[in-house]
Amino acid sequence: MDTSALEALSFEFGDLEERLADPAVHADHALLRKLSRRHAELAPVIRTARELEQARADLTAARELVAEDPAFAAEADELAERIPILSDRLTELLLPRDPHDASDVVLEIKAGEGGEESALFAADLLRMYQRYAERQGWRTDVLDANISDLGGYKDVTVTVKGSTMGPDGVWSRLKFEGGVHRVQRVPVTESQGRIHTSAAGVLVFPEVEDVEIEIEEKDLRIDVFRASGHGGQSVNTTDSAVRITHLPTGLVASCQNERSQLQNKARALHVLRARLLALAEEEAAASASAARRSQVRTVDRSERVRTYNFPENRISDHRVGFKAHNLDQVLAGELDPVLDALGDADRRERLEQAGHAR
Repeated sequence: MDTSALEALSFEFGDLEERLADPAVHADHALLRKLSRRHAELAPVIRTARELEQARADLTAARELVAEDPAFAAEADELAERIPILSDRLTELLLPRDPHDASDVVLEIKAGEGGEESALFAADLLRMYQRYAERQGWRTDVLDANISDLGGYKDVTVTVKGSTMGPDGVWSRLKFEGGVHRVQRVPVTESQGRIHTSAAGVLVFPEVEDVEIEIEEKDLRIDVFRASGHGGQSVNTTDSAVRITHLPTGLVASCQNERSQLQNKARALHVLRARLLALAEEEAAASASAARRSQVRTVDRSERVRTYNFPENRISDHRVGFKAHNLDQVLAGELDPVLDALGDADRRERLEQAGHAR
């Protein structure tokens, strides 16, 4: 364990506490949010380090007292068992964190193979994430949607925003959801009761601050159109919906949920920045270490990550071998067991990498 790194973190933590006590910081909401998140991230590290230091000092004292009074032997044994637990916890807390863990997310769901059935499945996935968000006290907001004839989604974009300033935000829970989600069931369009397999793609991006990604106006093509609803009918009499194309990359973002063109443009730019950041990070990761892709944190958007089997009420996540027969509950928003399995696999992998690095 690097004591110099711990000392540096302890010094930073003390500095953060001083700055957070400054009324001027509280007047700057963006700065307050940033400092509060970092403080919340460091707090368990400093607390565990202090507990470990105290336990080691207590063990030394208890062993010295055993010579005078054997009754202290039990206390010494208890402390000796507790120290490795605290040490392992501190090692895990000191692992490099995902810099976006505190971020909110932009979530996109796109129908894939299976036509109308895939669009209906995309709608099921959207409801699943919305229900999970409700359970977490998060807020969801549909920015743009292309609705199919039967009420499914050909594609839909939604933001998911958390309610705390802690280190573990929406991204820390939903970042592993990206990939191809496969469904096996009898479609509503199937007249002979045969089970079909179709799929929908999920993409998840961390929301970024405007200053993180700069976009030149000359690199944008902005189109306006009327917002549409079911079957393509217009739901607005003005051209308020906005579609923005980033010419250098070909990335497209659109929004038709707001009432004004200016609001829709601002929201579409927000989504575009998130996509550009994700693209830049994926390219950097690919060039830096193409061979060391995490089984969980893959950037291959075509990878099948999960299967939803309706006849057997089974959900399977293929990346970590998770399987449960409670699909109805998962679709109702009980996603925590699946997400916990993915998070545990990620932690184990990072601990292994840290062990190899030493």
